[in-house]
Amino acid sequence: MQSFGWTLLQTPIGPLLLAETETGLVAVRFHAHDPAREVAVLAERLGRAPARGGAREASAQLSAYFAEDLTEFGLPLDWRLVTGFSRHVLRELDASVPYGQVISYGDLAERAGSPDAARAVGAAMGANPLPVVVPCHRVVGGGGLGGFGGGRATKEALLSLEGSLPAPLF
Repeated sequence: MQSFGWTLLQTPIGPLLLAETETGLVAVRFHAHDPAREVAVLAERLGRAPARGGAREASAQLSAYFAEDLTEFGLPLDWRLVTGFSRHVLRELDASVPYGQVISYGDLAERAGSPDAARAVGAAMGANPLPVVVPCHRVVGGGGLGGFGGGRATKEALLSLEGSLPAPLF
């Protein structure tokens, strides 16, 4: 059975669990206070045994990002945990919304070729297995920040770090 490597990275937004396969970074999990549980869930989803260690380059790049020394990730990504429209939208987001910018759910839907799919874009953001690296925090609602799997405070912290906290907040 193949394995996947994982590590826990302490960050200003809390611990992040990082997992990688031979293809690339496969998962970033927020608030990983119980890494054994998170690793078990990933092992089941990936059909692979976990191996502590790995994700060194991802750890280094995320550390540089939080230190404000990196604005663009250069990591190979393993997209196997997301499929269909969600994968298409996340790839569009990754390719077209750079550091320091935000986009609305509707505008991202339009860029992805489905202008009436703003809600589906929201669902895709919620399904993002690679948050921060694939920057779903940069997608905001028309009336404010919108939702975020890592929680509102985490989204605000990431947008603030990038200097792109939209107004009004409330």
